[in-house]
Amino acid sequence: MQKIYNVKKREMVSIDDSKCTKVIYKKETKNGTIQERYAIRAKDDDGTNLTKFISKADYDKLKCKVGKA
Repeated sequence: MQKIYNVKKREMVSIDDSKCTKVIYKKETKNGTIQERYAIRAKDDDGTNLTKFISKADYDKLKCKVGKA
């Protein structure tokens, strides 16, 4: 069970792990290095897209399916 902030409702909502996907956002900086940001993506019951950025350690522990960024 994941707690993610819903901006539309202005409150924290609980999302089941089976409805979440974990993604990695990759970005190339001016120096040429690649930054990686780890996140959980889900859709709330009212259709709002939810994203929560997490640490790599939390990303590795999650048992959600892997999605595309």
